[in-house]
Amino acid sequence: MLRVGVIGARGYTGAELVRLLCKHPDVELTYLTSESQQGISISAIYPSLRGHIDLACEAFDVETACAKADLFFYALPAGEAMKSAGALLAAGKRAIDLGADFRLKDPERYRQWYKGEPAPAELVSAAVYGLPELYRGQLREARLVANPGCYPTSAILGFAPLLAKGWIDPASIIIDAKSGVSGAGGRSTMKPEYSFPHINDNFRAYGLVTHQHTPEIEQEFARLSGVNAPVQFTPHLVPMTRGILMTGYASLAREADTPGLLAEYEAFYAGAEFVQVLPEGTLPETKYVVASNQCHIGVRVDPRTRRVIVVCAIDNLMRGAAGQAVQNMNVMCGFPERHGLDLPALYP
Repeated sequence: MLRVGVIGARGYTGAELVRLLCKHPDVELTYLTSESQQGISISAIYPSLRGHIDLACEAFDVETACAKADLFFYALPAGEAMKSAGALLAAGKRAIDLGADFRLKDPERYRQWYKGEPAPAELVSAAVYGLPELYRGQLREARLVANPGCYPTSAILGFAPLLAKGWIDPASIIIDAKSGVSGAGGRSTMKPEYSFPHINDNFRAYGLVTHQHTPEIEQEFARLSGVNAPVQFTPHLVPMTRGILMTGYASLAREADTPGLLAEYEAFYAGAEFVQVLPEGTLPETKYVVASNQCHIGVRVDPRTRRVIVVCAIDNLMRGAAGQAVQNMNVMCGFPERHGLDLPALYP
């Protein structure tokens, strides 16, 4: 059994990791940290975990961590994992960061978008971007993984087949994405504008031209297409707890129709455990992916405007965070990819 730890177990993604890992057949959850809840059982913090795991949270300490676990998940804000990941790796451990510390390869872009100093260059260069459908081979050998952001996961999976095969003009991409409130802020950092009275019966855009997931999307789109191009990305908050619906638009670079592009998607994602390409006439909905690691993708060509429309639905806490992190661990460790994640969505 692989001993695993969650650094930052108190937040939404940390708790989701605990929920998944405590039932994973190949791992033992042996180490949980929370600076604000030291000595308190995770099941007291989250009563939904009662009867499943009663491990107490403790303050993070590198020496203690190394003694108690072999692979670690960082569920902390940007700027935190870089402080100790190097020490864990030096001790022969492996780590998956659900924050943004190792996602951006260009340090200047990190400074620009995250308003802080980037991680040491040797850690950034060693980190593998944790999108298994694109980087599975590299993940098998990885010791440090940069788990993608939730919005980038939906955008990259949605557009990857089109960019990789040159079906669209990369400079024409517009991404219009909507998220549940759990994706807009951590449990301990929720601002008043994310409260129920403000969110309920409301629908708003936020982070226009400044959202920190923008450079991550652009970086991966450039890898796929070979073209550096800006992306117009606008996120919105909708009055639901979890889920992301990404609707993207792009101009076709050559003639295409809906059946032909759907066939391209099916070939591109053949064998992918957690990507479902929906047939013509069916479009993704967040209700059908909630609490699952699935990504549902629909594609339509508009011959009148010569544009392609991509719709992608994921659960921001699962495929956009904790579920994808567990999927990455499975690939890294040679476990069956569905272990710990073989769950259908919750409905209704």
